[in-house]
Amino acid sequence: MSGFKKRIDSFKWAFNGFKIAFKGEVNLKIHLVAATMAIALGFLFDIDRYEWLAVLIVIGMVLSAEIFNTALEHLADFVSIERRPAIKKIKDLAAAAVLLHAIIAAIVGIIVFSPYIIAYLQA
Repeated sequence: MSGFKKRIDSFKWAFNGFKIAFKGEVNLKIHLVAATMAIALGFLFDIDRYEWLAVLIVIGMVLSAEIFNTALEHLADFVSIERRPAIKKIKDLAAAAVLLHAIIAAIVGIIVFSPYIIAYLQA
């Protein structure tokens, strides 16, 4: 297999991963709704380039964390279908990482958008 074909295949596999994640994960859909709202607010309030950077970085962090969490959950379920304390700990840690990213994203959203919302409400 040529190097170029391997690169093309790696993109196909990655897009298949997106498809798997978006089809089966309710939490990812919730994060996508929040991301869409943040992007819409960014356009509505015409945020500056640095604010866009902050918003897009935290969106990417949350979505990536959720996909990693999903992958770890599937791997843990594959390794052991029975309930085990060690598997629960792994799943809880991965879920905590998603929660941490979501909290940081919410804080960034408040920092970026609250001045615009306050100014809009006062107008």
